Parts: sequence; structure tokens; C-alpha cells
Amino acid sequence: MTIRKTLTCAALALSLAACQPPGGGFEDMNTGETVGTVGGALGGALIGSRFGGGAGKVATIGVGTVLGALAGREAARYITGNDSRRAADAEERAMASNAPITWNNPETGNRGEIVPQRTYQSPAGQTCREYTHTIYVGGKAEQAHGTACRQPDGTWKLVS
Repeated sequence: MTIRKTLTCAALALSLAACQPPGGGFEDMNTGETVGTVGGALGGALIGSRFGGGAGKVATIGVGTVLGALAGREAARYITGNDSRRAADAEERAMASNAPITWNNPETGNRGEIVPQRTYQSPAGQTCREYTHTIYVGGKAEQAHGTACRQPDGTWKLVS
């Protein structure tokens, strides 16, 4: 039930964001901003779902969704393609080595750290790792949580 409420609130927040006047809605967003907004909304909704009860829980999910979407979009505005490549390469290395990895981009000043958390076997028998990725953009830290699973060819694929 919590997942359904979370997704409903995320869809509502993203629908409301699409109603912004020209220059403020999705039509001006690049792919990174869209991913940042959606990822932030889902992360914020998940965090909000851990608080309150009854109608209060729905409110905290809604607030978490909106705040997460705004934070995710704002962070993504300052991440360049080169930052994304550096971050993705660092995530792959952190998953493969099961050790913390840092990255930085001297061109933008953005940096990040990936810290593997828990390793487990998925129901399909894949080795999967949960991790946190803290990204510092403009001196502000944004933290994301994800899970990657090892593919048959040895690479790691983000699954959540």
C-alpha cells in the first residue's frame, strides 16, 4: 500500500510541475533534469513514507515527493555530461571493488563519493550491492541511494 501511495504522490507532484508556465516546466528540462526530478521525487516520497500515520503519512509522502523532486532537479541542472560520465565510471568501480570510490571534475568543481553498503544475492541469483552516492554540486551535498546487480558479463547495472 505504501508503494502505491508513494507512486501516486510522485505522479501528482510531477503532474503539478508540468503545469508551470513556459520556461518553468518540463519542456525546458534536459534528460538529466528529468531523471533528477523523478529520482528526487521517488526518493523524497520514500523518505516521507517513513513518517506519520494515517492522513499524516499521506501528507509526509506528498511533502517528501515535492521537496525531493525540487532538490533532484536543482542538482541535475549543475551536472554536466562529463560529470555524469565520471560519476557512472566511479559507481562501476565502487561496485566492482566493493570499496568507496571518489570522483571529481576539475572543470566544474563538482565531485562525489560512492560507498557500497550491503551485498546480497537477488532471487535470480545475481550478486547485488546497495550503495550511497553523495554528490557535491556548488558546495552543497545531495545524497542518493541505489542498488546495482552484477551482470553475466561482469558489469554492474543499476536496478534502483
